[in-house]
Amino acid sequence: MLDLEITLSEWVYCSVISKNVLTLHRDYFRLRKPFERRMYELARKHCGMKDEWKIGLELLQKKCGSNSPLRVFRALVKKVCEHDAAHGHFPDCAVTMADDVILFRNRSGLKAKPDPVSIANDSPYIDPETMHDAKTAAPGYDVYALYDEWVSWWHDMGKPELKSPAGAFIGFCKKRHERKPMR
Repeated sequence: MLDLEITLSEWVYCSVISKNVLTLHRDYFRLRKPFERRMYELARKHCGMKDEWKIGLELLQKKCGSNSPLRVFRALVKKVCEHDAAHGHFPDCAVTMADDVILFRNRSGLKAKPDPVSIANDSPYIDPETMHDAKTAAPGYDVYALYDEWVSWWHDMGKPELKSPAGAFIGFCKKRHERKPMR
């Protein structure tokens, strides 16, 4: 093949020319469910560089194009929120739901502040980028299980002051992989 011709719609062309195209976080491609991807796309568009973005459940359902009954859609959103609260898997933003209002909080603003989950359980905060780096440092391992193990070790050591929790966690993951590589 020597040539390839692609015809773009007018709005795509104008967006590219005006440099008005959103970037996607590399962990977007790790989201397994199309629904999660659509939620991320909407959050990325509306939250952008703002600290947070709120949307009602019914409007989110319309924007996602879901035909599910509202109670089923609510359960689906709740499951995504619970999974994000437990693992911080949602790229760029944290997602929570209360009283049929979904709140997306920009994680870049959260990096400067301690994570509420970490405060509640007295654990060092590890941001999503570090979790991604941990997957590279310990391929094949469940980094969230490694995080729990690292926090347990940290507690056993008497909660020493950490200059860089991210660096300490990455070092822990590297050592674990060196001692027992996953195959």
